[in-house]
Amino acid sequence: MLVHQFLENSAKQFPNRKAVWFKDEWATFSQIEKKANKIANFLIDRGLKRGDRVAILFENSFDYIISYYAVLKAGAITVELNTENKPGDLKFIINDCDASAIILQMKYLPLLNEIVGDLPNLTSVVADELPDGFESSSKFYIDFKRIYDHFNTKLLLRQKIIDLDIASIVYTSGSTGTPKGAVLSHLNIISNTRSIVEYLKLTYVDRVMVILPFFYVYGKSLLNTHFYVGGSVVIDNRFVFPNAVLETMKKTECTGFAGVPSTFSILLNNSALNKYDFPSLRYLTQAGGAMAPAIQQKVALAFSPAQLYIMYGATEASARLSYLSPEVLDSKWGSIGKAIPNVELFVADESGNPLPPGESGEIVARGSNIMMGYWKDEEETSNVLKNSLYFTGDLGKEDEEGYLYVVGRKKDMIKVGANRISPKEIEEKLLENPKIHEVAVIGTEDEILGEAIKAFIVLNNSNKLLSTDEIMNYCKKRLPHFKVPKYVEIIKSLPKNSSGKILKHKLQGLNSKN
Repeated sequence: MLVHQFLENSAKQFPNRKAVWFKDEWATFSQIEKKANKIANFLIDRGLKRGDRVAILFENSFDYIISYYAVLKAGAITVELNTENKPGDLKFIINDCDASAIILQMKYLPLLNEIVGDLPNLTSVVADELPDGFESSSKFYIDFKRIYDHFNTKLLLRQKIIDLDIASIVYTSGSTGTPKGAVLSHLNIISNTRSIVEYLKLTYVDRVMVILPFFYVYGKSLLNTHFYVGGSVVIDNRFVFPNAVLETMKKTECTGFAGVPSTFSILLNNSALNKYDFPSLRYLTQAGGAMAPAIQQKVALAFSPAQLYIMYGATEASARLSYLSPEVLDSKWGSIGKAIPNVELFVADESGNPLPPGESGEIVARGSNIMMGYWKDEEETSNVLKNSLYFTGDLGKEDEEGYLYVVGRKKDMIKVGANRISPKEIEEKLLENPKIHEVAVIGTEDEILGEAIKAFIVLNNSNKLLSTDEIMNYCKKRLPHFKVPKYVEIIKSLPKNSSGKILKHKLQGLNSKN
């Protein structure tokens, strides 16, 4: 099987079934399949060859899904671009992967035009629509309407592809400051998709509420898993208005919802969640970083009887590595659970040897979902793929029953004097305070101890009466003295990327006065 066959098989088996909801409209599998074939035929007609790279710059939409599967049908490799990227990062990524084409939303044309003269390998620009009178002398531009008007609804030429071929290059932050591209094969994605489908027990009756961007591997896994089983996805890009999303979720009778920790904090603190009931909702999933046990408990209670799955993974793992079964949630708060089907996951020493329960080490993984490596970056690849294992960079420990716990990040540790401290433990304690909405803890330079702890706090909107002194006293009562923050700063919001991940490196810039 190949990734685009998720769509092809569902279109054949369920041609008229509702596949995607977006802006109060439904599209069927057959409708998406026909349009994806038209764009694939165009790309092949333009000379696209097996293994060529095609960049995609779209918000979640019908057109995004059509473009994604079209590129794969054409035998090419998708390079999906973060819609928040600045021109410099876009130029770097497009040139780094030598993309020969880009498919994008019209709203991003001005962004592309800033750098198009510095993209020597780009030969085709495909937009959902083009402005009236739009012309370009340097590149070939075409819109979806012209493609839909002139190309066949059946795929006329099938490229020879096997599941070991590359399906996607997903760029993520690099330790050197420049993006690095995780190379995912069809086999990587298919293996992970099957495993997720198995433990979530997904079937064609499932329908997931999607607020996470598809360029993010967690978001993409929602699309692929549901298309794999013939289920459906509901797209709502209005999470800045969380009540609108809750309305959509109820109206479309979603059976699943997925979010990162900040997603659930917003729903708990800044929405009318307690006024809603979701009779169709069967499950929730949370990944994209650690969620404090205190928040997990509130989420599980707020959405009951829907079941909460705590999950753990990485871009390099095609999304998922472990999950915590809802059946043991009450006895394993804070755990990331056990390995998903067809993955081996354990705590190891620096050589990859398993460590006994209770001993801390790096979490490592084996499985057919693990990436092939980083695109054109042997050094970064060799840092994480060693001895046939993927070294996640996360520090963890395992209990006597085999359940895993993340205790910190190798590069995220704060060294205060002789003590190495995980910010995660401090963040979790602070989030147990009902007046605190979000928190991020970093290390700051200290002349005596080397580093000191600083906490950035976002307060719950309904509870503004909390001073930095009160926060400090709260910590002193709950943490050893060497883990109590030396500095506390209350801010309006934490810097995040479009997938909701907190960008701690940007907090360092706010830290210069201390």
